Amino acid sequence: MTATLLLARHGQTVWHAENRYAGVSDIGLTDEGRRQAAQLGDWAARHPVDAIWTSTLSRAIETADPACRALGLVPHCEHELRECDFGVLEGRTLAEFEAERPDAAQAFRADPVANPFPDAEDPRAAAVRGSDALRRIARAHEGQRVLVVAHNTLLRLVLCELLSVPLENYRRVFPRLHNTAVSELRFSDDGRQAALLSLNLPCAQEPSPPPVPSHGSSAGRNR
Repeated sequence: MTATLLLARHGQTVWHAENRYAGVSDIGLTDEGRRQAAQLGDWAARHPVDAIWTSTLSRAIETADPACRALGLVPHCEHELRECDFGVLEGRTLAEFEAERPDAAQAFRADPVANPFPDAEDPRAAAVRGSDALRRIARAHEGQRVLVVAHNTLLRLVLCELLSVPLENYRRVFPRLHNTAVSELRFSDDGRQAALLSLNLPCAQEPSPPPVPSHGSSAGRNR
């Protein structure tokens, strides 16, 4: 039986609000990030899942907590779902790096896989560890729906790896995964093939439209 993974990026952090790379640095959520996490919890209550997995970084665990409480589930934490290590860019912006090393920043923009940041994790290795983790989760939950809370760059690399998109295009094909937006990934029976069914769907519930007055009601008459 197939498994369906609902992938969500964690809520906003202080560094992400400033467009700083967080990577493996354990940065907490902002008030806005906690609000986003609560919205993901409400989404889970409306669209129940059978299990919840997160990376081992606190921003992912905190984001998943409202969903866990809504469904009475204990999260599974997986170290291989952690964000990429961005090396010298941890806690810094790309603009700050570019001001110091414009050639290296330009090379990163041209091909972020062949030219990662100094001291950063190899993006190819990150793509393999992340996709292997999702395959393991899918095999462990055949026929079930699983919420996976992880990270922006890791998930984009993993999507490229699983969908046979050249890794160097991950920033072009998937410019950004929005905080706590949900992307649906369905695995084949053997866990080797994956199909992306939706991308970046907001988890916040849309307000209901106002009721349309029935014909002839007082609400529809001129006064």
